[in-house]
Amino acid sequence: MADIIQIKQAGPCDAAVIETLAEQVWAQHYTPIIGKAQVDYMLAKFQSERAIKADIETGYIYTIAYLDDVACGYSAVKIDRGVFLSKFYVLQRERGKGIGKTLMDNIIAIAGQHKRPRIWLTCNKHNPSLSVYKKMNFIIIDEVVTDIGGGYVMDDYVLEKKL
Repeated sequence: MADIIQIKQAGPCDAAVIETLAEQVWAQHYTPIIGKAQVDYMLAKFQSERAIKADIETGYIYTIAYLDDVACGYSAVKIDRGVFLSKFYVLQRERGKGIGKTLMDNIIAIAGQHKRPRIWLTCNKHNPSLSVYKKMNFIIIDEVVTDIGGGYVMDDYVLEKKL
């Protein structure tokens, strides 16, 4: 039997589930790239239950991916002149099962509903996920260094996918 992937829009009551997913993804994926101290700082500032609830209240659209009814990934977008893809994560053990593609298809549908011509995001310059974005037809259009406080910066590429 094939795995069943479902994407559900998240509300404030789902923030704790998303926070737990973030902690798992970030500990594995980002610690080798930016170190544990910056991961802990960014989790608290951007991926905590409180921060997620605040994002939802200010218009971010969060979705949770479920594989056979178990939460395994999530995304968050903000509608602007395009669709800003703020968060796009799948648990390492569930990668390669079509979850990221299903999440992206949902984001493309959101862009269509809002009649936006592009999806854009920022991605750490040393993130191995850059290859995933390139497979999804994102192209690098800029570079940006953002001071996020606490003595940390995000050294990112800006990527874009035209729809």
